[in-house]
Amino acid sequence: MPTERPLRRGSAFRLCLLSAALFLCLQLGVRRSWCPEEKPRGPAAGLGPPRAPPRGPPQPPGRRRVTYVRSGRRRGAEPGCCPPQPPGGPRRKAVRWHIDLQPWASPTPSLTFEALRFLKYISTSQISCERMNLSSLGGDAETTKKPWSVCLDERFGLVHRIRSKQCRLYSLGLGNDDNQFEVSMANSGCEVHRFDPSIKSAHIQEGRHLWYHRLSVDWRDPNPAIAAHRLHSNTKKLGTILNEFGHQKIDVLKADVESAEWKILENLILEDVVEQIGQLVFEVHIHWPGFEVSGNDSTVVRYWYSLLRELELKDFRLFHTYKDLSKPQMFLKKAAFNASSCYTLSWVNTRWQ
Repeated sequence: MPTERPLRRGSAFRLCLLSAALFLCLQLGVRRSWCPEEKPRGPAAGLGPPRAPPRGPPQPPGRRRVTYVRSGRRRGAEPGCCPPQPPGGPRRKAVRWHIDLQPWASPTPSLTFEALRFLKYISTSQISCERMNLSSLGGDAETTKKPWSVCLDERFGLVHRIRSKQCRLYSLGLGNDDNQFEVSMANSGCEVHRFDPSIKSAHIQEGRHLWYHRLSVDWRDPNPAIAAHRLHSNTKKLGTILNEFGHQKIDVLKADVESAEWKILENLILEDVVEQIGQLVFEVHIHWPGFEVSGNDSTVVRYWYSLLRELELKDFRLFHTYKDLSKPQMFLKKAAFNASSCYTLSWVNTRWQ
């Protein structure tokens, strides 16, 4: 028994040394697996904090180097997907829902001041035009009953397009039998489209250049979901008709739509369709506000005046005005201001090409 105790103590000591050596080897192995960037050789290997990998040319292919990249944003990161457009780049036009009303003609709203300003505006030409008669072209033009005047001066494009047989006229009417202006334009070589909801057939061609369409031009397209609108399925906005017909430009737009002209004109301005038109020849009615034009008398006249000023901002200039003395002399249901209930106004787009 006394001889066995030293042996047990020696065995226990050797077992402790072996365990310590094994633990050290495990630590070194774990350290090498998690720190591959450390150099296994060299006097300082395994001592002190690990050194950063040297920057320079790549190592020979015999050695494999693993690089860890920190997550996060670096300096000089690329900009986002949508950089701001440079000044002067293309911009989308904002949708307009109403015209800009002009200031009142007087410090306080007054029908007298509004009426005098409006009547003076529609009675004063803004630009001169020397040739307004289709007979000056030497064609088979007929004398029209009403002065539907177009400007045929050489400085504007209409006369040149008539000569080259490339002009286009749209005529808006409501069952009016006076079509001499359209026939004269067709005889001059223009492509003429007359829109009249009262004709029986959907489309009628008369002669080589004159077409009739059973359509009514309005300031809105009908909504099929509304039962009342389904009764007016042949009513469309001018912009919609242009798209359906594949027409990009109209040289002359003539309109005699019996008090619907104010809202139609507003739609042409708000949707920028008016910029596709070379000349406007409109019969305006001022004996009542017009369809869907609301407000008191001074507000209505201010609205009319603002519409015409919008045309001026679009570079349209009034070159001819005609006061129809054969119609009742009424202004908003009153015999006042020496005004007729009907005027025919002609504008030319000075930017038309």
